[in-house]
Amino acid sequence: MDESHTIWIEKYRPMRLEDIVGQDEIIERLESYVKTGNLPHLLFTGTAGVGKTTAAIALAREFFGESWQMNFRELNASDERGIDVVRNQIKQFARTSPLGGTTFKILFLDEADALTPDAQAALRRTMESYAQSCRFILSCNYSSKIIDPIQSRCAIYRFRPLGAEAVTEEIRRIAEKEGLEVSEKAIDAIVYIAQGDMRKAINALQGAAIISQEIDAGMIYAITASARPDEIDELLSLSLNGDFEGAGKVLEQLLHDRGIAPNEMINQCYRAILKRPMDEELRVALIDHLGTTDFCLSEGASTDIQMEALIARLVMTSRRYT
Repeated sequence: MDESHTIWIEKYRPMRLEDIVGQDEIIERLESYVKTGNLPHLLFTGTAGVGKTTAAIALAREFFGESWQMNFRELNASDERGIDVVRNQIKQFARTSPLGGTTFKILFLDEADALTPDAQAALRRTMESYAQSCRFILSCNYSSKIIDPIQSRCAIYRFRPLGAEAVTEEIRRIAEKEGLEVSEKAIDAIVYIAQGDMRKAINALQGAAIISQEIDAGMIYAITASARPDEIDELLSLSLNGDFEGAGKVLEQLLHDRGIAPNEMINQCYRAILKRPMDEELRVALIDHLGTTDFCLSEGASTDIQMEALIARLVMTSRRYT
């Protein structure tokens, strides 16, 4: 494949555990499994883009070396959620003997929280029956959706959202390899947009790099359809100062001229309200309004009406507290 057409999240996916950034404690414990040559069933939980899949593949590479692809299989539970996938594909892989002189194989089940309760019950029995020949690594966003009998059979690793330092380090490394000039403000913008999701950060960088080798903050916000923090601050300031008409104009510009998704804007407003100095009761009331609007939008309510109503609530609430 032409290098210029590769997806950077795959091109720069760490191949070894030691190259994974931002999850030092977890990586140290996973490396200890490689040293001892033994592995329990594992449950990786955490938000998207924090290194769960990367850690599982790197772990298999270090356990099996050149034969890792023969003894490692990745399945995505969200593709087939029912009991049949456990009875057929998973059980078939688990029951066959490992190759290349290894003592066990690894089956990585991504998005395991998408499995139905019946499928999870069948998976638990499979994990018990074939524990000698196959170790399971389950990955999920929400461990609460995994049944307790499976959780109790796994060593649980909670992957944290990546810190600004880890995201910055990786973005600088990729930019250097790709010959990009990325301004400090552009890196700050990537960190702001990513919210601890490395996949989102790298995709933003690649999207901007398609346009130019010299990347500034404006390009990052444009390519990701996100509002700049100062635009969100302006929207909140106008609303909290009681200027409904002014806030409405900013809202219309962001939603219609810039094409920013309402849910993304609510999320950005939430982050700005948390950082903004204000009376605690006012902060609580504003977050309550954001939550109400977010719920209404998820239920299919009119975007324009709900977002205008949000501004109206912010204006009225600010008047009560001033």
